[in-house]
Amino acid sequence: MAENIHPIFDKSLKSSDKEVLLNQKGIVIWMIGLSGSGKSTLATGLENMLHQKNVYTMLLDGDNLRTGVNNNLGFSEEDRTENIRRAAETAKLFANNGVVTICSFISPTKEIREMSSKIIGDKYYEVFVSCPLEICEERDVKGLYAKARRGEIKNFTGIDSPFVEPDNSQLVLKTDQLSLEESLDILFNNVIKKVKE
Repeated sequence: MAENIHPIFDKSLKSSDKEVLLNQKGIVIWMIGLSGSGKSTLATGLENMLHQKNVYTMLLDGDNLRTGVNNNLGFSEEDRTENIRRAAETAKLFANNGVVTICSFISPTKEIREMSSKIIGDKYYEVFVSCPLEICEERDVKGLYAKARRGEIKNFTGIDSPFVEPDNSQLVLKTDQLSLEESLDILFNNVIKKVKE
């Protein structure tokens, strides 16, 4: 099968050509953290702030992708890895076309994050949305922790599936210590410099 695949990457326009057209740099903002840490809230807030500055964006959220591109995947370890692989490949396509691509995925292991970084390459910018498990459980906006504690959800990250905190994220936002506005300001100020440098 592979011998019948002939990519035309070398013939298509370069990323830099698209970036000139859009007057911005393509980048993938890969936001990681526990459910309830604030990833999706920060991702949508960042998208709105960038839009106000005429930055063209794409938001890829874990739940959204699972209703479309990844709707055939479950929550086994293999499926979770494939979920992130597809997300990273999709994000790479957008970023290589000059789009600021904001991704919100738990990404619980070092291996999964390394895979994402390797796929995306030098456009990968990791943001760890750090929040203690007990605070995430108190928030529990989707009611998922309660279901996991009752045994209704298996392999739930933070309960019966581990979340390994990263030690090399480019940005860490401690959402238990910072207000939403403070977190957003820090995030926006770090991202805009990379997009409009």
